[in-house]
This record gives sequence, C-alpha cells and structure tokens, in this order.
Amino acid sequence: MFGGTDLWTLAVIVGLAGVTLITRCFFFILDRPWGLPEWAHRALHYAPAAALAAVIAPEIVMTQGHLISTLHDARLYGAVAGTAYFFWRRGVLGTMLVGMAVYLPLHLGLGW
Repeated sequence: MFGGTDLWTLAVIVGLAGVTLITRCFFFILDRPWGLPEWAHRALHYAPAAALAAVIAPEIVMTQGHLISTLHDARLYGAVAGTAYFFWRRGVLGTMLVGMAVYLPLHLGLGW
C-alpha cells in the first residue's frame, strides 16, 4: 500500500493512463498516413453541436434527475428567448446574453 492506496486502485490508474496514452498517440505510432473516410469527416463537423446539445438539453428540461413538472422554471423561458434570438439574428453572443437577460430576473427576482 502506498499512502493508503491499495494495489488494485494503482493498477486501475496505470491501466487507464496506458489506454489514454495509446489512444492519443495512435496516429503517431502508425508507419503510414491514415485518413478518415469522407462520410466520417463530414460527420465530425456535427460533433461539437451534438456534444453541446447533449450537455445543455438535460440541464434545461430536468432538475434533480427528473423532468420538470411546472412551467415556473426560468430555464425554459431563457432557452426559448435565446433560441428565438439565435434564429432571428444568428449571433452566439447575443443568444447567450438574451437567454441570461430572461433567465436571471425570473430566477433571482421571482425565485423560479
């Protein structure tokens, strides 16, 4: 034991570090150039938006692991206002500002 850490925990840490190292260095280890198929390259353009939606959507419609059951939730109105602004002006900064301008008064002022 090393400072209260058992050998199993150390083995898991070393194993995860090894897997991380191999996966990150995979393209340097290969001896020939390797490229993605065109369909995969096109699909990667959507990955950041999909990841962002996967993080934000549950935060908007869920609380404490359950779907919200009331319309008295400031997140809903902030998301709707931000979405409307984005489709109107196509600006990301404005989307965040409008969403927060709606969310904060409802959350802080009304306690939603």
